[in-house]
Amino acid sequence: MQDHDSTPLTDYIEYPANEMLARSEQFYLDIKRRHSIRSFSNRPVDQAIIENCIKAAGTAPSGANHQPWHFTAIHSSDVKRQVREQAEQHERGFYQGRAGEEWLEALKPLGTDSNKPYLEHAPWLIAVFSQKKGGINADDKNTNYYVHESVGIATGFLINALHNAGLVTLTHTPKPMHFLSKICQRPDEDRPYMLIIAGYPANDATVPHHAQVKKSLEDIATFL
Repeated sequence: MQDHDSTPLTDYIEYPANEMLARSEQFYLDIKRRHSIRSFSNRPVDQAIIENCIKAAGTAPSGANHQPWHFTAIHSSDVKRQVREQAEQHERGFYQGRAGEEWLEALKPLGTDSNKPYLEHAPWLIAVFSQKKGGINADDKNTNYYVHESVGIATGFLINALHNAGLVTLTHTPKPMHFLSKICQRPDEDRPYMLIIAGYPANDATVPHHAQVKKSLEDIATFL
């Protein structure tokens, strides 16, 4: 192993085996309650909660620890309106044929369409951007590595953190997403990766039956 600066691992906590099993089961039962919601309440959510969740996302592993991501948290009603207008414009083209029959058929059980009122109604939108250039310091301009994988992991951390805080979420990827760069005033080298809608569920929020069907352990894992 090459020489490098390091410090002793002091914050690892080892649990007894029976507690590890219990914690793993409890986490599974808790994360099972996470659902993608399309009906949001407009109840306010303290910015400090969103800040903590983004900080949690920022702890994700990344290629060479370059942390090639940026999160723009949108609370402004005016900015949310702009996002909705642009997203719905692109989505209309998507649902009117650009997606293709197979994709549209796959979406039918979820009941989605080009109307996205939650983009204005939810208290927070979090635009996730990936960065081709950067580094461990904010003003670095080095090449970033494993960008797509790194940002995907960080986005997963963010969704989990928001769920853990007691909020519901929806992942949204309008095609194309370039309008987010302009609205969020991000530089050209930042690529829109995903839009996370976060808040409380509306009183009439539902979960499609199709979305509750999850593959079994035998279907998703092999143990050798």
